[in-house]
Amino acid sequence: MLRRSKKVKISVYLDPDVMTMLSDYSARREQSQSMIAEAAIASFLSPDDAERREAIVAKRLDQLDRRLSRLERDMGISVESLAVFIKFWLATTPALPEPAAQAARAKAGERYEAFIAALGRRLASGPKLRQEVTEDVPGQDRT
Repeated sequence: MLRRSKKVKISVYLDPDVMTMLSDYSARREQSQSMIAEAAIASFLSPDDAERREAIVAKRLDQLDRRLSRLERDMGISVESLAVFIKFWLATTPALPEPAAQAARAKAGERYEAFIAALGRRLASGPKLRQEVTEDVPGQDRT
């Protein structure tokens, strides 16, 4: 025979949103609010609750670590791309005589504005370089 201990009544104050969630949950499960509250409190106070919380925190930290690793990789790609471009540009661009240099500076302003506009469009909608590099490099981990 199952022995039932005498239950003790308590009064608690719940935020209206929490009360709504409790009511909805109890209706969906067809269980009393008292039973659900008791189970939630017992779970919160159980000794393995700390282990569960630690596992949740560890999982979240692992996710953050993976995101940070991706950010570091992406930053490395960006820096290397810029360095290769600058090195190539410096190696292949000859110095211009002064009359042509003035015209080139004027044209540079127009090209810079076009570059900024294209960059804005690409950042807003197009694929990112880091996505293209990941897709182009064989054996690259996509985590």
